[in-house]
Amino acid sequence: MLEADVAIIGAGAAGLSLAHRLSCPEPGARRLSAVLVDAPPGPLRPPPRTWCFWEAGRGRYDAAVTASWRRLRVHRPTGEPIEDDIAPLTYKMLRSDDFEYLVGHDLAQSGRVQRLQATVESVEGVPDGARVHARTSDGRALSVRARWVFDSRPPGSLPAARTTLLQHFHGWFVRTGRSAFDPARVELMDFRTAQPAKGLSFGYVLPTGSGQALVEYTEFSPAVLSADAYEAALRHYTGSVLGLEDFEVVGTETGVIPMTDGPFPRQTAPSVFRIGAAGGATRPSTGYTFAGVQRQTAAVAAALSQGRRPVPPQPHSARSRAMDAVLLHALDGGLVDGAAFFSGLFSRVPMARLLRFLDGGTRLHEEVGIGLRTPVLPMLRAAAEVPRLPRRPFPGP
Repeated sequence: MLEADVAIIGAGAAGLSLAHRLSCPEPGARRLSAVLVDAPPGPLRPPPRTWCFWEAGRGRYDAAVTASWRRLRVHRPTGEPIEDDIAPLTYKMLRSDDFEYLVGHDLAQSGRVQRLQATVESVEGVPDGARVHARTSDGRALSVRARWVFDSRPPGSLPAARTTLLQHFHGWFVRTGRSAFDPARVELMDFRTAQPAKGLSFGYVLPTGSGQALVEYTEFSPAVLSADAYEAALRHYTGSVLGLEDFEVVGTETGVIPMTDGPFPRQTAPSVFRIGAAGGATRPSTGYTFAGVQRQTAAVAAALSQGRRPVPPQPHSARSRAMDAVLLHALDGGLVDGAAFFSGLFSRVPMARLLRFLDGGTRLHEEVGIGLRTPVLPMLRAAAEVPRLPRRPFPGP
């Protein structure tokens, strides 16, 4: 039996971010003992993945950032480009392996967080805390008793929701023998892809050099595709749209991100909390998660250091979640054309302001102005219909 003030389950973005903040406390903060329980190598560990986010100035994890950009471009379905400089913001690409290395190094240097490899089997509430029951890879039982437990593992199922779409994607890390990309510009949403019957699709290009990039095909729709369908979509996008020839695929990336207006419970017992995507950190309208994780874990670490009850906050405001519910219903119900909606929005609103809006950093008058640049009547209809929609369980991707 191990004892600690804090136990963190899972070493993904949320678990590592919280552990990192506890390992580097502010001057004068309470000294806390913490244990990070990570699954052993195997199926419970996610494959390497890429996180993208935007922020102004230097960031906490800049040393691990793969690439960053100030210019973003969107292509309409008809091919016209929309491009803008997002200063003072910077769009950043972070690979999970690099993030894990940086955080692991800092945890080892500080010595404030003990790391364990074990598979968590259950979490039990006990008086004044909780007990984590786990098993090591060699079969030994292991228990951690903590005052507070933060569980960052993916949820077993999605909450009942009025609307649930999936953001699903497949990407190739490509390398070419010639200059094929502009390393100063991200292709954020390229709608010159075949659009699905419901939802939308787009290409996404993150150049890490003039001859290399991550190229992805992404859909917002109710169901995932087959492996062959993703490959066919990427072959069409790289060949017919981007005109790439003689390139080598040096890696792949596949993912599914729920886009749902269902409420994620952030507390499962008096001393047990959910953080990260399982705690509602994913922005429902976009699928971006990393920035929400940082807001949530920063608030938890501050509460712990000040001796307050560390309930993870909602990373996105009630107003943002309400607007997201309207948009998800409009897309799912076919009230708006997704590709036209987003490309029109990017053409009418400065990209830096739109990114702040997508991250919940705009004021009410700015949000009203952005709303007036959407198809107003269909969005008003969606807003009127959302409160009457029943919440239903999602059967799964």
